[in-house]
Order: sequence, then structure tokens, then C-alpha cells
Amino acid sequence: MQKKIDSGFGRNTTAAEVLAGIDLTGRVAIVTGGYSGIGLATTRALADAGAHVVVPARRPQLAGQALAGLPDVEIDELDLADLNSVAGFADRFLASGRELDILINAAGIMAAPLQRVGKGWESQFAVNHLGHFALTNRLWPALRAGSGARVVAFSSLGHRFGGIRWEDPHFDSGDYDKWIAYGQAKTANVLFAVHLDALGASSGVRAFALQPGTIDTGLVRHLEQSEMVALGWMNADGTWAHPETMKTPEQGAATGLWAATSPQLDGRGGLYLEDVDVAGIVGPDDLLDAQVAGLATWAVDPQDAARLWDLSAELTGVNAFETD
Repeated sequence: MQKKIDSGFGRNTTAAEVLAGIDLTGRVAIVTGGYSGIGLATTRALADAGAHVVVPARRPQLAGQALAGLPDVEIDELDLADLNSVAGFADRFLASGRELDILINAAGIMAAPLQRVGKGWESQFAVNHLGHFALTNRLWPALRAGSGARVVAFSSLGHRFGGIRWEDPHFDSGDYDKWIAYGQAKTANVLFAVHLDALGASSGVRAFALQPGTIDTGLVRHLEQSEMVALGWMNADGTWAHPETMKTPEQGAATGLWAATSPQLDGRGGLYLEDVDVAGIVGPDDLLDAQVAGLATWAVDPQDAARLWDLSAELTGVNAFETD
């Protein structure tokens, strides 16, 4: 399944090009992180195509400033690190009686220092995965009621840093490494889409994961300039070392929008996408080579996807499929 389909698009494709000719009038979308970076470009493109976009925000006032002037955009409060906040947002949306056609889980953090949230959870796993897991499950009635709804999980090339630490996902043993933690969280995003698709396809709900590419956004806020220089990302003068490999936010938003709307993906799901196409599998010798595209096999293992689903349901206390 993880083979390119020759979509006709590529790494430089923009959000507007993906949505050209697609009318989303009457459709409802939710975009987490939809008020900055790639998320803002995603919200703008969906709104321009006619969708009503709900943007959950940890900082609603800041979101209001960023989204001012966009047509048919609604802001509500949500903190993915707080399951009570997730439940409150979902309850308010469900109480509105609306169907949900598109859910784009784009919010996230990267390479954060060790922080504990919720029930003592490691923050990257909690915010990037568990918060979105709980949100999606709580919104399931609205997704199932929609007409061919799609769920899109933003992952990263960083998933290739490693899989799930089944015995110690929260680094309670004291061996915290911010990049290993990030890799685990991003692998979790892919496995989540794999199993959600397996569970939801019979109800017409399909799920995809993707890596958007390298974009200059606030995601790097936890990294010092000196560290990015040491990693080879940045020059000593603060300029990016390889600008030719970077995308604009509009280019970075393209793959997620393609996943959410493209008829080319009708009848498909559980796939990892990049550069507006289905990604291939990367060989073991190239896992840490950022110039080589592709997906690590551990991120699409169906047994691990089911195992992670069960673990996430146990941790969050939320599983929409227990009674389905």
C-alpha cells in the first residue's frame, strides 16, 4: 500500500494548487494548531475553498489576531495537554449538532525539555499523540455522521528516530532524550492513523498520516540557535543552511490538504504521505538521512498500531469503539 500513486503533485505544490477546483461549501473542518505556521496556511486554504473551519486554540486571543479577516472561521478553547479541556471542547462541538467532515490534527511540540503533564505523562507523547487520540475519539459521533469524513494526523520525518517505548513511554526510568521522545510521538501519530482507519473505514471515515516537510515555523522554539548550528540546520549568522530544501507554509500545508480532500485518495486510508503523494518505505541504512524520503516500517505495523490504540485508550480513558 505504501507506494507512490503519481498524484501529479510534488514537493513544491501549494495549498491553493491542491484545492483548485474543489468546493468545500457546507463542509465543516477542525484544524488543531490552525492559527500559526502550517496550521494557519491550512485554515486559510480551507476557508478560501468554502469550508467552515473551527480552530481550537490554547491561546484564543492570539488565535483571534492571527485569523482576523478570514471568512467563516470559528475559534474555541482547547489545551491538548489537559484531557478535561479536550472533553470540554468536544462536548461543545457535539452539542452544536454539526457533522464533522475534516479533522486535521496539526498541533504539536518538538524537542521539548522533559515536562510532565496530565497524569505525569511525558509532554511530547501527551500533546502530540494522547491529546489528539482523546479528541478524535470524543469527536467520533460527528465524524461518523459526516459524509466520508477524513482524519489527518501530522507526523514528521522524526518518526524515523525510533518506535514506541512500550515498557516506558513516559521516560520514568530517567533516560530522557528529547529527540527519542519526539520520534516516539511522531511514530505514534502514524500508528494512530493506521488503526483509526482500520476501525473507521466501515463507517466511511478514513485516516491518513503525513510529514509536511521542513518549514520555518515556531516548532523550533525549544532549540537554541547554537544547537541548530551544530545539527547543520543553521549557519552561525542565523540563516538556514539548506534553504533549497525548505518549504513555505503554503507548500507545507499541501500534503495535509490533499489527504483531507483529494478524490485521488477515495477508497484508500491508513497511509503515510509526503510531498503530496503516498510515501514509500525507507531502507534501514537511510533512516537517519533526511535527504532520503520514505517511511520506517515500524510506523505502519498493524499489530503495533492496535497495541498503541489499546494503550492510549487505557491512559486517556477514552475509546469510541468500545461499544461500536
